[in-house]
Amino acid sequence: MLKQDTLCIHAGYEPKNGESRQVPIIQSTTYKYDSCEFMGKLFDLEESGYFYSRVANPTNDYVASKIAKLEGAIAGVLTSSGQAAIFFAITNICKAGDHLVCVNEIYGGSINLIGVTLKKFGIDCTFISANSTNDEIRAAIKENTKLIYAESVSNPALVVLDIKRFANIAHENEIPLVIDNTFATPINCQPIKHGADIVIHSATKYLDGHSSVIAGVVLDSGNFDWSKYPKKFADFNTPDESYHGLIYTQKFGKLAYIVKMIVQLMRDIGACLPATSAYMLSTHIESLPLRMAKHCENAKKIAEFLENNEYIESVNCPMLKSSPYYNLALEYMPNGVCGVISFTLKANKAKAVKFLDSLKLIMIATHVADARSCILHPASHTHRQLNEAELIKAGVSEGLVRLSVGIENADDLIADIKQALEVTFK
Repeated sequence: MLKQDTLCIHAGYEPKNGESRQVPIIQSTTYKYDSCEFMGKLFDLEESGYFYSRVANPTNDYVASKIAKLEGAIAGVLTSSGQAAIFFAITNICKAGDHLVCVNEIYGGSINLIGVTLKKFGIDCTFISANSTNDEIRAAIKENTKLIYAESVSNPALVVLDIKRFANIAHENEIPLVIDNTFATPINCQPIKHGADIVIHSATKYLDGHSSVIAGVVLDSGNFDWSKYPKKFADFNTPDESYHGLIYTQKFGKLAYIVKMIVQLMRDIGACLPATSAYMLSTHIESLPLRMAKHCENAKKIAEFLENNEYIESVNCPMLKSSPYYNLALEYMPNGVCGVISFTLKANKAKAVKFLDSLKLIMIATHVADARSCILHPASHTHRQLNEAELIKAGVSEGLVRLSVGIENADDLIADIKQALEVTFK
């Protein structure tokens, strides 16, 4: 079986004799066929092929296949953003009247999407801590609960999820576990191996890694048997009248989840990724193993510096032995976690802002997981919409700073942090 670094180069696209070595960019809205009958079969899902790039595009499928191979999934769908991937992953399962359980310690935008926007669609949610006991997780699950949602490594609190524990409880309650694996990437963690059913990424982050592409991806393990629970997951097991009564589990088996997402959600909502963006994403994934090793090396070195600095109250980095998540990180991410760390300054909001403004090399940006180091203040930026109680639940204090460590020289980054701390606290 090919290793991850080899898959990053070769998976997803296998050129035939005389064909392009690189993934071809199919920059076309539509596709030509020789007969009206064949085109009709495409629309009825009786034949496989492409007819409109809002629904599916060959370039996108090559790249989604590459990421699927990296995650150990059977198939995937590229979306126009990470937020679109979350929306698709959840609404492909849930509808009005349904409920999901979500871990508190996730990205602020995801909290808003799940806790506010999806509620407008009639989908309810119970938020729980990633550190909840088994009984607390079980207590949050209701009769109409359709999934559990969490991040493998949380943004920005850097909480490492005990994936196996959450997966076991999800499965004993006959529901899937959906994991956002953006921070760890498939290089450092493969949630499907630990029991997760659906994996998503904001591919804008490490998979791209160069601030050039906004993209998302949803990946299906193929392990959750939707047909086993026909009443709970009726949309997979009852006729879809928009396709002449087709039943997804009967027609597509293990591919039911992904096919349904493509032919319903992508068809109707159209959150598709341009082929040129998919091509750029594929090219950048080729260097992912090299970048992740450097990100992790730099992040650990900077975290160790911060841990011993007089102006720092605490450091969140699962690669530090002092981290409460160190053992979980060793279990799920033994080769490194990610290049993102967070730390709490001995400061109020005003001083935290001054620290950011005093940096010269590290850029303030609403971004993370990039070749260039960037920083933000979650309470002022990504989690700005949350009230004080919600901030506490998300693990975000006034002094908390999120630093995405890039692949520059670590000593240069430390020097920049050091001078900014001196300016802030002098």
